[in-house]
Amino acid sequence: MDKKALRQELIQTRLQMPDRERRADLLQRVMRIWLFDQPHTVIGAYWPIKGEFDPLPALHRWKEDGELLDHSVRRRIGLPVIDKQTKTLTFHSWYPGCAMEEDAYNIPKPKDTEIIQPTLLFVPCVGYGPGGYRLGYGGGFYDRTLTQITPKPFTVGLGFTHGFLSDFIAEPHDVALDALLNENGVVWPMS
Repeated sequence: MDKKALRQELIQTRLQMPDRERRADLLQRVMRIWLFDQPHTVIGAYWPIKGEFDPLPALHRWKEDGELLDHSVRRRIGLPVIDKQTKTLTFHSWYPGCAMEEDAYNIPKPKDTEIIQPTLLFVPCVGYGPGGYRLGYGGGFYDRTLTQITPKPFTVGLGFTHGFLSDFIAEPHDVALDALLNENGVVWPMS
């Protein structure tokens, strides 16, 4: 399997989907419903690039709704910041309007906000396959982070249905996701 070529093909297809906005709206709904009874108060996510699904509107709504229901609970959202030396991710507090700056890959990241430890982590998927394995951009940042972070957060991949790869073969360093959401619903919960 030529992962580099597959990655480029999936990204190009995603960028050219004529109904990507409709699919994103459906996935927003799936995500909001799935989050409804989750016990987590600190969630890690990502800044969307290359036509990825944007989880931030649903998460902002989750944060506001939860705090309206219970003023004693503070819900927080974190975005990844790359540690250049360990090539792992830390998650920094994000909220709409917070100061942002670009990282080494030109991806916006929170500027000068506190590091938080998510118990639930939404992970972007270029593609995904059986067993909860994902195809990312090839840097290995999430896999390295998930093998080192303690306690390991519950991981949920987010992607569109076009990214399902029935013949995807995981490599030894790949870390399986606990669940995956796409515009059709929950693809699988892993235990």
